[in-house]
Amino acid sequence: MRAISQDAFGGPEVLREVERPRPVPGLSEIVVRVHAAGVNPTDWKHRGGFPWLSEPVPVLGWDVSGVVEEVGRGVTLFKPGDEVFGMLPYPHAAGAYAEYAKATARSFARKPANVDHVQAGALPLAALTAYQALVDTADVQPGQRVLIHAAAGGVGHLAVQIAKARGAHVIGTASEGKHELLRELGADELIDYRTTDFAEAVGEVDVVLDTLAGEVRTRSLDVLRKGGVLVSILAGDDDADVRKAAELGVRFEGMLVEADHAGMRAIAELVEQGKLRVHIEASFPLAEAAKAHAQAETGRTTGKIVLVVR
Repeated sequence: MRAISQDAFGGPEVLREVERPRPVPGLSEIVVRVHAAGVNPTDWKHRGGFPWLSEPVPVLGWDVSGVVEEVGRGVTLFKPGDEVFGMLPYPHAAGAYAEYAKATARSFARKPANVDHVQAGALPLAALTAYQALVDTADVQPGQRVLIHAAAGGVGHLAVQIAKARGAHVIGTASEGKHELLRELGADELIDYRTTDFAEAVGEVDVVLDTLAGEVRTRSLDVLRKGGVLVSILAGDDDADVRKAAELGVRFEGMLVEADHAGMRAIAELVEQGKLRVHIEASFPLAEAAKAHAQAETGRTTGKIVLVVR
């Protein structure tokens, strides 16, 4: 099969197309014929080399949409020919940038019939991150005020819709040029972070979704009501913020997205109900993964970028 690999850590130029053996399913696993693979910030961060990585990931990518090719022993959820989408178990089981990908069956759900593979392939990691942060961790309730940083980003624009589907009052930070899209997606209030201090403009909120870390995360703790919660998807150097949260009487939660069959089914249901749609800024053929990474790393992407495999 064709796949995208790298021999060394570095910039987009290290990515190249190679031939790899097609994966074989083990117990409880399925092999998916990949039609589309989403591109996420963690992809290019792994490509560049995290401190704990001693060597490059053989094949990058965690987002998959495609058709079941083969099932391993013990699999009852899917049969060959089923259309599925899902996230390969993060962060260990990368391999989406290829013609075939393998993972446990419960990493996937049936692809919503009302979207194509490119749209479905853009969803899993970003949508699961937003869902696990807002639903599983923060338990957002109707009427709560939810602040979402970088609301037009891959995770952010999906989080806006998930929070809205939960009945929340949604406030997003984004540059002014992205406000129209975010209003269409359901945002109730928007703050242009380039001209306005969110901490002065937002008032008290019940939940903050932190996608930026740094001083934005630290200052976001100050806008939480007593008992409120900040969920950071950039867990790492958190000690100072954990201490500050405790002093303020609020919760600090650092999370890492997990493969999640129930979460993927909930996301599929939202898509089928018309309550969740992904905005795709650009798509590239698999062979142009380096170009996709170069564009994504500009930091100006609205929504998602996708590799089209078939």
